[in-house]
Amino acid sequence: MKTYIALLRGINVSGHKKIKMADLRLLLEKEDFTNVKTYIQSGNIIFSSQEEDSTKLEHQLFTLIKENYDFEVPVLVKNAEQIKDILDKNPYKNKEDLASNKIYFVVLKEAPKIENSSILSSISFQNEQLVITPTCVYLRCALGAGKAKCTNNFIEKKLKVSATTRNYKTMLKLQEMALI
Repeated sequence: MKTYIALLRGINVSGHKKIKMADLRLLLEKEDFTNVKTYIQSGNIIFSSQEEDSTKLEHQLFTLIKENYDFEVPVLVKNAEQIKDILDKNPYKNKEDLASNKIYFVVLKEAPKIENSSILSSISFQNEQLVITPTCVYLRCALGAGKAKCTNNFIEKKLKVSATTRNYKTMLKLQEMALI
């Protein structure tokens, strides 16, 4: 049995695509997911499964949400080791930045093409820096995400891959919860 973290994109934002995490947790438990835990309302689910293929799990979760809530939600599933690896490779180590919500992780569904990464790398915004890897775009927003120009949607369009963004504190908490 393997531990996974599902990252749902775009739920419970400004009253759109509302999903109560407690209800979702119960739904997953009925579908034979085990050790189901959720973290905050932005769509973070930790669970265990016998399934080894994260793509199958993504599809299963996507279908469950579509059937039970009647809207589509992009789902990324990573195993606990992948989340740890993403955190370990974070190039932004400044403790003040980490503590003050200036570091973000744009978790990628798949590796972007090199030419798309090159295009994104060539664009710069004042007070924002990014590092692109095959699994994650590490983003430092000196003024916070609310004022950032380099948004999740922007990154998805430039890289031509699905992604969802979490801050450092959330990623750390997900890793911690996956280990419990």
